[in-house]
Amino acid sequence: MVSLAQIRADRPGAFTHACPTRTVLDHVMSRWGVLVLCTLGEGTHRWSELRREVDGISEKMLAQTLRILVADGLVERESLPTVPPHVDYRLTDRGRELVERMLPLLAWIGDNADDMLVQAS
Repeated sequence: MVSLAQIRADRPGAFTHACPTRTVLDHVMSRWGVLVLCTLGEGTHRWSELRREVDGISEKMLAQTLRILVADGLVERESLPTVPPHVDYRLTDRGRELVERMLPLLAWIGDNADDMLVQAS
């Protein structure tokens, strides 16, 4: 397993205050970022499908999260010239690689969250 110290040794300044790695970490590991990315890991979705699948997300947060993930190159947005407008969202190759790495973390959280919260109370 790689440690944070090893990452920093290979990439001096990584995850320090002004480093771009912090910005990307914030985008990717936000509650909504994780859930949107992992939902898109299941395939292409339209806006309304994402809104249903990512339980609890507001329209504002979905729009903001998608805008950020598209700008970061993790999600591709395709607007089709139809009436009414049809927009599809899908992961880019980089987004798929990221989701493959995130899913084991989500599985671990799913397996352990109940026990952890019971112990904390």
